Amino acid sequence: MLLPVTADRSWPLFDVAATRAIERDAAAALPPHSLMQRAGLVVARLAMAVAPHARTVWIACGPGNNGGDGLEAAVHLHSWGKQVVLTLAGDPARLPADAAVSWGKCRQAGLTPSPRPPREWDLCIDALLGIGGARALEGELAALVEAINAGPGPVLAVDQPSGLSSDTGTGESVRATHTLSLLTLKPGLFTALGRDRCGRVWFDDLGIPSDEKRPTARLSGPPPASARPHASHKGSYGDVAVVGGAAGMVGAAVLAASAALHAGAGRVYLCPLSPAADALVAGQPELMVREVATLPLDQMAVACGCGGGEAVATVLPRVLDQARSLVLDADALNAIAAQPQLADSLRRRTRPTVLTPHPLEAARLLGSTSAEVQTDRLRAATTLAERFSCVVILKGSGSVIAAPSKTPHLNPTGNARLATAGTGDVLAGLVAALLAAGWDPFEAATAAVWRHGLAADRWPAGHALTAGALANSL
Repeated sequence: MLLPVTADRSWPLFDVAATRAIERDAAAALPPHSLMQRAGLVVARLAMAVAPHARTVWIACGPGNNGGDGLEAAVHLHSWGKQVVLTLAGDPARLPADAAVSWGKCRQAGLTPSPRPPREWDLCIDALLGIGGARALEGELAALVEAINAGPGPVLAVDQPSGLSSDTGTGESVRATHTLSLLTLKPGLFTALGRDRCGRVWFDDLGIPSDEKRPTARLSGPPPASARPHASHKGSYGDVAVVGGAAGMVGAAVLAASAALHAGAGRVYLCPLSPAADALVAGQPELMVREVATLPLDQMAVACGCGGGEAVATVLPRVLDQARSLVLDADALNAIAAQPQLADSLRRRTRPTVLTPHPLEAARLLGSTSAEVQTDRLRAATTLAERFSCVVILKGSGSVIAAPSKTPHLNPTGNARLATAGTGDVLAGLVAALLAAGWDPFEAATAAVWRHGLAADRWPAGHALTAGALANSL
């Protein structure tokens, strides 16, 4: 069944290896060519739905089975009266068996390949490279992708935009307006460059359910609704302590504390590492300013590191040792990356802990580079989670939430409005509020990232998103 992929439910995601296994099992149980026939029909139907008035449809087919899906779609669209312009990269004599059958159908229908793309087209179907297209684009394929991206109309990518990695969302690729993922949904569509390159994502399992297979990852759905009982009080929702805000950076800690307040924490204590905090909290009388040494951290959820500067390293040993639950962000992560004894203390922690690095902070913790982290975001997040035995939120496009022995999640909400100073501090405060209320740390992290992104998705058009306003909107 053809479905739009939306953020209102959770979706299983399968990497290339898992998808190949599902495909092999399905093909063994079906008559030859069945999957390609189903795929081609779904592609053609979606093409008619997204561009119902298109007259000229350019179908760019590659040398593999993804190209075969495009050839099948070409036969249908031609029979429905569309002017189909077909290009075929590679030698037709070397097509795989299933794609060769579809090529024969095209010839019988009178469709012959054009030596070059059309000058004008109303819809392009990108069927150049499927999940097997892990190599860099070059030669004829690169030229066809360039022509697609320079073209005048919408683009429907079959399975994924050609050139994009199914597993990591990296690579120079087609920029599609719609992507139809077949048989399974793939992680690379929802993280790194995937969210920019795929446009609107659609899914059809081709009648092959994968419910019994363990997914590689999951696309997060909305957190469970939880009404507050009338017979509750501020103690029912826990205490949050925000430790950070060194000289010149107090605002970061105030943002995290404000977010914890607006996310529903019972009480929020701001523990600044600079004496300048009082002026910044004057408009928020609900925040209580305290010295961190005076608080019973073993009874609190602690968010540590927001604007902490180098000063945060002096309080981190106590925080790591005593906090009942803990969110580590920003300069706390940098201190742990720089000081092996702090990293050892983190590894020894047995209480709930969530790390919230952006790619550069993750790279420092891993001893790598931000480019290497971005090359495989899922792997980077799961490696960090295993290394420190905690939950990790790797922030960015398609934030990754990972934990030891758990299926990682990719977050579908959020947009580029969040690319502004302080929004990460707001996320740290939101996670801390959920931990204070007793949430499981993985569920707290997943729910916080989803809610944080949804607030940005609902932001009024034409209004700049600022971190302070974002915190107030939670």
